[in-house]
Amino acid sequence: MEIKFLGAATTVTGSKYLLSFDNKKILIDCGLYQGLKELRLRNWNPLPIHPATIDAVILTHAHIDHSGYLPLLIKNGFTGKIYSTDGTRDLCSILLPDSGHLQEEEAALANKYGYSKHHPALPLYTQEDGMNALNFFETVPFQRQRQLTDHFSFQFLPAGHIIGASLVRIQYKNFSLLFTGDMGRLHDPVMQPPSIVHDTDYLVIESTYGNRLHEAGHPKDFLRKIINETTQRGGTVIIPSFAVGRAQAILHYIYLLKKEHSIPDVPVFLDSPMAVNATNILLKYQNSLRLNKEECRQLNDVATYVNSPEESKLLDSDQQPKIIVSASGMATGGRVLFHLQRYGSDPKNTIVFTGYQAIGTRGARIMRGEKEIKIHGEMLQVQAQIESLSNASAHADYSELLTWLSAFERAPKKVFITHGELDAAISFKEKIETKFGWSCIVPHYLQEESLL
Repeated sequence: MEIKFLGAATTVTGSKYLLSFDNKKILIDCGLYQGLKELRLRNWNPLPIHPATIDAVILTHAHIDHSGYLPLLIKNGFTGKIYSTDGTRDLCSILLPDSGHLQEEEAALANKYGYSKHHPALPLYTQEDGMNALNFFETVPFQRQRQLTDHFSFQFLPAGHIIGASLVRIQYKNFSLLFTGDMGRLHDPVMQPPSIVHDTDYLVIESTYGNRLHEAGHPKDFLRKIINETTQRGGTVIIPSFAVGRAQAILHYIYLLKKEHSIPDVPVFLDSPMAVNATNILLKYQNSLRLNKEECRQLNDVATYVNSPEESKLLDSDQQPKIIVSASGMATGGRVLFHLQRYGSDPKNTIVFTGYQAIGTRGARIMRGEKEIKIHGEMLQVQAQIESLSNASAHADYSELLTWLSAFERAPKKVFITHGELDAAISFKEKIETKFGWSCIVPHYLQEESLL
């Protein structure tokens, strides 16, 4: 068996790992690249392997940087099955068509305002392509062993990151291989912790926060201060949020703050149809959460759901203090861009980032302190207060990852450190080698490694 790293190598996006064995080819994850232009261009380049030659895809979870290339894979010839958990399939039924819709919308805006070099600008794929991809899914319950060939089987283990997120444990002949996907936190206020694993021969582990620790304390306590300071000066709080997972967690924190009467009773709006649909899914998978049914219902009720573009535009004409939670989390697209255009230039308002900001995204640039950001072809003068709620992240930090690894009863033969920027991956490699003495590799793009 050989593994080839087609994505998430020294970057946090575009997760794709190709396994080749016995004339079979299996892709673990199939994500879009985001962030830097040189990475995003890979989405438009032909895949290094023809999609028609791939036998199956196994998904760790639904986030677009792990699933968003699927419609294009199918469009270019893939005819196999996509294996996932039920939760991942349900979330992909929201995320994949929405991804196509956003790309169609972005192309339309580029053509309208003339800010693309391409005439006409075209979407990578369409909403219809995203919906078509759902026909290729086959769901597998957590813990169940799924045999794909005489010598190859896999099972999903809860990863705690978002609904349906999984570790993928593969058994091939007499050895095992484990992909962590994105690892959830050990003591997340909303999600259950990731499964404990005691051994594997080869490990592919994420390193998003491989060189960082999350701030101690409950995220709601940091959010309380931000909301109170902003509303006292008559401002609005804009929260760019990942529609699946993060938006629901933020609504839960706001519900807790309102319940304890520690913030003003300002209106809260969830302005993302995708996030609205994802929030409605929570009750179906309550066993994956630390929240009880009543807390899930109250989370659903704390915000006004904004569905139509017209309703979204009305938010920007309202001068009253409010909280707007809107996708996307890295400000790469979606309705949040219009809210940033409206509120981002006024110092009485606050923009709160709640998760990892990939290099090259608008979110990362704003967090870095840039005062001029281009949105829809126009320059925005960023004057709003900028805050980061780092401990709201759904990714384990390096300390939590090391604690999780401490449950291993024997050393893996090799550890591949992926899904992290180069400095984070190298830092995490050094931490693992120092603490455990294990053999670690930070693979580069298109690197191949033999596992047998």
